[in-house]
Amino acid sequence: MPKVAKPELSDASVPPLPATYEAALSELERLVGQLESGQMPLDQLLSGYQRGAALLAFCRDKLKAVEDQIQVLDGGQLKPWSGT
Repeated sequence: MPKVAKPELSDASVPPLPATYEAALSELERLVGQLESGQMPLDQLLSGYQRGAALLAFCRDKLKAVEDQIQVLDGGQLKPWSGT
């Protein structure tokens, strides 16, 4: 049985990550809406999932960096958020 060649993804085909947390979150929310709609073709579902995973990792990294900075500012103690 002949092997089917898998297309190689080049770095040129992968869009760069957004510059800000807000832009990444906005793109991620839009992408999740598209994925949940059930209207995307199968090949786009896979690339959409991969992009979403990259955006999620980016957002988590940004939030972790801010959390680390807050801990430094608060003397190593992460204080609960009061919302006021």
